Amino acid sequence: MTVNDDSFTNWKTREEIAESMIPMIGKLHRERDVTVLLHSRSLVNKSVVSILKTHRFARQIAGEELSVTETLPFLQALTTLDLGPSQIDIGMLAATYRADDRGLTVAEFTAGAVAGATGANKAERAEGRDVVLYGFGRIGRLVARLLIEKTGSGNGLRLRAIVVRGGGGRAAEDLVKRASLMRRDSIHGQFQGTITVDEETSSIIANGNAIRVIYANDPSEVDYTAYGIKDAILIDNTGKWRDREGLSQHLRPGIDKVVLTAPGKGDVPNIVHGVNHDTIKPDEQVLSCASCTTNAIVPPLKAMDDEFGVLRGHVETVHSFTNDQNLLDNYHAADRRGRSAPLNMVITETGAASAVAKALPDLKAPITGSSIRVPVPDVSIAILSLRLGRETTREEVLDHLREVSLTSPLKRQIDFTTAPDAVSSDFIGSRHASIVDAGATKVDGDNAILYLWYDNEFGYSCQVVRVVQHVSGVEYPTFPSPAA
Repeated sequence: MTVNDDSFTNWKTREEIAESMIPMIGKLHRERDVTVLLHSRSLVNKSVVSILKTHRFARQIAGEELSVTETLPFLQALTTLDLGPSQIDIGMLAATYRADDRGLTVAEFTAGAVAGATGANKAERAEGRDVVLYGFGRIGRLVARLLIEKTGSGNGLRLRAIVVRGGGGRAAEDLVKRASLMRRDSIHGQFQGTITVDEETSSIIANGNAIRVIYANDPSEVDYTAYGIKDAILIDNTGKWRDREGLSQHLRPGIDKVVLTAPGKGDVPNIVHGVNHDTIKPDEQVLSCASCTTNAIVPPLKAMDDEFGVLRGHVETVHSFTNDQNLLDNYHAADRRGRSAPLNMVITETGAASAVAKALPDLKAPITGSSIRVPVPDVSIAILSLRLGRETTREEVLDHLREVSLTSPLKRQIDFTTAPDAVSSDFIGSRHASIVDAGATKVDGDNAILYLWYDNEFGYSCQVVRVVQHVSGVEYPTFPSPAA
């Protein structure tokens, strides 16, 4: 048998194993609210090839490829356990089992590693929590996709309604157009599932989820209880109101909390999931998820400060253009943003540096920042230049950040790539807040420069949903538990 024959046989074997994993992953998700992960990447609703590619990607962060032959026994062991709602990382199970010297079987080891999710220890299934989207632009539609994807058994977050400006007397046509924008996206591709429109009830039906489209020009025009919505979390994607007074207008019958997808002003808490989400007070009704750039830089900042100390820093973000800019030169209230977005690099301001203090109050280092908008439609890069509290080496910094991306509480926020030819489009669809580019990292004594890619649309939307899950009580524990 030739080498080519051996490779093809091996591929077909792995395809067969991955195919056998899909029903197990799906059943755990639907029946028990268990999300199966591989190094923080969900395997729910993934194809055979996607599962194999996710396993192969592990070589970039763990140093070697992870095989489905290695992870399958852990998945099989999970199906035999009395699991409660949780997230279980079979990549981490395989890695920790490899380092374990107790001589346990896979089944014994798995049972011990996820003991906190079984029997009397397992979390109770949270009752479904209603969610309303106020605004249905770039972030709103991606958040909608994520909420529908995570519906699972129906006991988690339930997207009940979308509020948009009046349809101009042609509501049926407006409904069809909004459904179409959700179905197809020039950057993020096709919606994974089916979408239909019910004109009679003014609803979009996405993967069985009936989402009422409510037309209103002001929060005061809506009584959500009239649509059967109660104790809902409203996600304001418009950015029209950013202080407590303005956002509190949403606190109407049926709405319990308001989450803003833009930097909050005044005393509105700016939350970066993974860093300060545990500071949200139970009775807090208005909060912000800060900006995409703040979410990209704060987790690596915390990781660097925890290990090396940070004395000062500057962030330069090279940011994709947004709807706020003009396609062609035209009047704009802001300086420079009136110039054509697809034809120019546009220097502008960023509030990310000043927002660091809200998310990381213990970080005393001054952080400055600026931004350049460039002619790409999605994915940005933050160049974080830091003066550290001690001298170090490039190898030590990369080893630390790689380990943070694998095993720390920040592993859902920080990703890591060693790909030598990585470019921005490679990170479209990344679910992490930022991705450390190992090849671009520079360290000289106590100076370090990190290059952090981030999908400023999808990665940020994932952070928003994590915050909503947390405040709703449906953010289930992850096993094996990341190191503190």
